[in-house]
Amino acid sequence: MGHDLPDFPWDTLAAAKATASAHPDGLVDLSVGTPVDPTPPFVREALADASEAHGYPQTWGTADLREAVAAWFERRRGVPAVDPDSVLPTIGSKEFVAWLPTLLDLRGRAVAHPAVAYPTYDVGARLAGAAPVPFEGLTELGPAGGDAAPALIWVNTPSNPTGKVLGVPHLRKVVQWARERGAIVVSDECYAEIDWRDEDERLEQAGGSGFTGVPSLLDPRVCDGDHTGLVVCYSLSKQSNLAGYRAAFAAGDPRLLGRILEVRKHAGMMMPWPVQRAMLAALSDDAHVAAQVEIYRRRRSVLALAIEAAGGRIDDSRAGLYLWTTFGRPALETVDALAEVGILVAPGTFYGTRSGHHVRIALTAPDERVDAAARRFADLGL
Repeated sequence: MGHDLPDFPWDTLAAAKATASAHPDGLVDLSVGTPVDPTPPFVREALADASEAHGYPQTWGTADLREAVAAWFERRRGVPAVDPDSVLPTIGSKEFVAWLPTLLDLRGRAVAHPAVAYPTYDVGARLAGAAPVPFEGLTELGPAGGDAAPALIWVNTPSNPTGKVLGVPHLRKVVQWARERGAIVVSDECYAEIDWRDEDERLEQAGGSGFTGVPSLLDPRVCDGDHTGLVVCYSLSKQSNLAGYRAAFAAGDPRLLGRILEVRKHAGMMMPWPVQRAMLAALSDDAHVAAQVEIYRRRRSVLALAIEAAGGRIDDSRAGLYLWTTFGRPALETVDALAEVGILVAPGTFYGTRSGHHVRIALTAPDERVDAAARRFADLGL
């Protein structure tokens, strides 16, 4: 291919999956965060109603869809005044993450991303011929400006895999640092509606009074209402069980989104019309999201109690669909031990070189399988 890409990590779980699948009561797959609950009926109806789609859809999306995204940002994320013209539908969020450095023509530049992170940030930089630079703190990126500074800095809040939430002061510091050096900041916020923090923690991370949900990069407390150089990407896969629809969007700096839109027009990166209609329906209803969060809350509680009773420690995991867990031993040893009792999880080594003793345990399994996993943790010989 001409790209220095790592092996696809999930392929390396084949042996552990085979072991776990041999359990007499079957496999409990907690390795991949793919939704398992039904797609809301009203969303399916919107998709079906739009199935007469003989013409090409707009790459930019329809005006009412972009307006719905802007309204959602104000209603659910505490971000007023998002310009609908700065909203861009994407074919899932993964393709946007993977292709953004290419769309921005960052060949030969540095792309910084969290050291413990979704591997597609690294892959996207490599695809573009850019240099991926993992970092935990801004000091690792150095004080220099110009070409020595990263051209793009990824943040991910809530984090996949750790579930860490970045507060307003943290995000504000990143924005200020990047603006002093002319860097773009892009925030992957796909798990923001799935929030497990208590009220005290919410208030502490809010950086003052006002909105207490997971802070967005576009929050006026973070960027003073100026979206220049900032982009947020978001997906409905998790909160609305729409992973198979590939329904996502980006929003932020209209100049940057305009550049990206022009390339996407040439490349034919168009969200299908029926999916645009389904996405509009999902964004306009908050009740189904709240109901889905409660389903995950129950699964999270069951698994967390079982993990801790078995001697595991859960770190971060303040939002999102994963329990970032360690049993105090190398991640692959934990994967193998869990496979012996029929549970498949993802090793922390999938997410960088600084997470070798953690595993990511997903909440995305049916209730019956979650209950089975909880019983099996009692048999874990760790």
